[in-house]
Amino acid sequence: MEISVLILIVSFVILLALSVPIAISIGIATILTMLFTVAPGPAVTTVAQQMATGINSFALLAIPFFILSGQLMGKGGIARRLIDFAKVVVGWFPGGLAYVNTLACMFFGAISGSAVAATSAIGGFMIPIMNKEGYDKNFSTAVTVTGSTTGLLIPPSNVLIVYSLASGGVSIAALFIAGYLPGFIIGLSLIAVSAIISIVRKYPVGEKTNFVESIKKLLDAIPSLFLIVIVIGGIIAGIFTATEASAVAVLYSLLLSVLFYREVKIKELPEILLKTVETTAIVMLLIGTSRAMSWIMSYENLPQNITATLIALTDSKIVILLIINLLLLIVGTFMDMTPAVLIFTPIFLPVVMELGMTPLHFGIMMVLNLCIGLCTPPVGSVLFVGCGIGKTTITQMVKPLLPFYVAMVIALFLITYIPWLSLFLPRVFGF
Repeated sequence: MEISVLILIVSFVILLALSVPIAISIGIATILTMLFTVAPGPAVTTVAQQMATGINSFALLAIPFFILSGQLMGKGGIARRLIDFAKVVVGWFPGGLAYVNTLACMFFGAISGSAVAATSAIGGFMIPIMNKEGYDKNFSTAVTVTGSTTGLLIPPSNVLIVYSLASGGVSIAALFIAGYLPGFIIGLSLIAVSAIISIVRKYPVGEKTNFVESIKKLLDAIPSLFLIVIVIGGIIAGIFTATEASAVAVLYSLLLSVLFYREVKIKELPEILLKTVETTAIVMLLIGTSRAMSWIMSYENLPQNITATLIALTDSKIVILLIINLLLLIVGTFMDMTPAVLIFTPIFLPVVMELGMTPLHFGIMMVLNLCIGLCTPPVGSVLFVGCGIGKTTITQMVKPLLPFYVAMVIALFLITYIPWLSLFLPRVFGF
């Protein structure tokens, strides 16, 4: 291994171990490597140039708009309406509140584009209700944190936009459409686990809602769910691009939250905008520093060397994809999704393309894989938020989460080895 690559890896791992924020860790590790490779002046200049280049993309304009749309939706009473709608659909089954929790997390995660937001909004409502009805609090929390990750595959999804950038321009519209079926497969697998546990533990059956009340709750939730229809429908119909769709999403969310539902006051908008700016700044810093790290890895021929090593190791597509999935599962336990996508896409994409896998299929596989990392210790952000809401600890959560991990990993391998699950819908719509 080249000394420069060793410096990059070792410095990055040490900084993470010292709890340095990941964007700063990536930036410092990259600069240290560049200082070894070239003179100090050009090193800093090159890193700065790569960071600027990394965020200089029209497609990335969609991210702050979708973040703002998610903030408006999160404050606009959407969570309660989605929970009421989910109760009508699945709440009357044995252990129905667990299905309601998962379904509501899927809907809200898709609308807001944030697994953390879904955990906070839905978990804040559902975990106390489930606890009151006799569900184990660790089980309730496990349902919430795993269900919240499904929304990152169901569009609009910021991480799929980031993958489009990292992969060199895979169609964002195609990625959005490709995410639907895998997202629902994950959701159904989590519901299946919840059903088995609920039946074994004899959790209560929810009350059936009468027809009139069901129609009322459905109509109340439709405006919220219609955001997905507007965004995806507009993109498919060619009315606007994915970036333009994000601006439409902001306008629709604003009208819905402020004028229609009237749960966001005008005086609250500055605070919402400030949170949007804070989140956007963090994401853009991650993208910039990750782009710089990806550049230095390419400069040192790391992706090419890894590709050659894996292909020399075995010519079995099944084995190589298994190795990549295992490596990504490990990466997901200590690295956030955005830098992981930006850093490891240039490394593994050439490998899978050599095996005949399309960049579109790989993107869905990679994002789904890293979603599992959001609810695994030690760095799972969704897991931390869920434990805070559920008033439990990560240690207590490990055992209840195991069956959900198994279900998600099984779904991951199905999507990895059956390309049709990711490619069917894009092909139907001509992508």
